[in-house]
Amino acid sequence: MTGCNSPRRETRWQLARAANTVGRVIEESSSLTWRPLTIGDAKGSADLLNAMEAVAKIGEHYVEEDTLQELIDPYLDLERASLGAFDGDIMVGFMKVSYKPATEEVHRVSMDGGVHPDYRRRGIGTALVEAGVAAAKALHAQQHPTVKLVVQVQNAEHIAGAAELFRSQGFAPVWYYQQLEHSLGAAIPDAAVPEELRVEPWSEQNDEEFRMIRNESFKDAGLAEMPVDNWKNRMINHAFQPNLSFLLRDVANGAPVSMLLTKCWEADTVATGDRSVHFILIGTLRDYRRRGVASALIGHALRAAADQGYDRAILRVDSATPSEASGIYEKAGFALKLRFVRWALDS
Repeated sequence: MTGCNSPRRETRWQLARAANTVGRVIEESSSLTWRPLTIGDAKGSADLLNAMEAVAKIGEHYVEEDTLQELIDPYLDLERASLGAFDGDIMVGFMKVSYKPATEEVHRVSMDGGVHPDYRRRGIGTALVEAGVAAAKALHAQQHPTVKLVVQVQNAEHIAGAAELFRSQGFAPVWYYQQLEHSLGAAIPDAAVPEELRVEPWSEQNDEEFRMIRNESFKDAGLAEMPVDNWKNRMINHAFQPNLSFLLRDVANGAPVSMLLTKCWEADTVATGDRSVHFILIGTLRDYRRRGVASALIGHALRAAADQGYDRAILRVDSATPSEASGIYEKAGFALKLRFVRWALDS
């Protein structure tokens, strides 16, 4: 911070500005009430997200257990960094912001949210984004005030009005994600595991090695380490599939070198009738890259999923441009399904 404003005073001003915006929306939509989210809002959150999915059609369906897992994120401050809009007992809009426990040059704060399709074009989204940015600044001033803050949010590129909203608030598109899908009824290319490596499924004994590979392999992408509590909450939770999550180990020295972590959401199966697995994390240590290690691991996981009766495998690939994709997944039989955009605001 600069000038005469202390971080504490700046935080109060930011939240007050957001409250004024919310107040204007309340005047225009007097039937709505606004308050921070609580873990008791898990069911309402799931209902809202499912209503949004009915229009967005990105393949994400929710039950109460799914949204509860998000609300108990150890790095989500519900009281100070969340807001819900309610029409009676029905949640019609929300935002929540989570901070990073560790950071170096940049503190990337993630914002999530949405508005029920029947309540859009009333200023609710604008109020939620402004409140989210204010909350992000407040968390940043508390957690990592000496480094640069970047507020980021992600959405599917085809969602109407999203780009207009984010640009109006100063956000710019900075990164892209391709959602790729593999029909497990199709041929799975042969990618034998190299003789010097062996495959082993996830277990409580090697869980820490999975986390280590994630942290080491994603350093190149500028991602901060994922602490144990965050790992347990976001990765090893109710949707995690241990029987479809694999680690490759170097036979000669016993070192773990690559891992693939899988999830499956039962709400998607109920809604679509298809059983889909999501390859959430795929990581390989630097010394073992460009040796066919990741291809072998992906091929092994695809065959295992097909053998267990799943219909599709899904993953997301990040890229610097809207059209860029990774050849390794195309060779494995994945095809483009959706594109997502990460928007960022430098503060």
